[in-house]
Amino acid sequence: MERQEIISHLSELLAEEFEVDASLITGDAPLMETLELDSLDLVDVVVIIEQNFGVTLSAPDFQGIKTFDDFFTLIERKVNA
Repeated sequence: MERQEIISHLSELLAEEFEVDASLITGDAPLMETLELDSLDLVDVVVIIEQNFGVTLSAPDFQGIKTFDDFFTLIERKVNA
């Protein structure tokens, strides 16, 4: 799956699920703050990724994830593994 396709689809899903303006989801924006995520919301993120991309995420996968770009890279790596 191409990176841009992942970014586009994932941005749309996250904007809808967490009710944020899609224009706020940019590569350098902070993931947790932009989506106002708490630890319970991360479970929702994991479910969204599993349902839409067919990959499983675990807590260690989120270490070092600060920005949307970090997150997109993680998903791209998992999808294309």
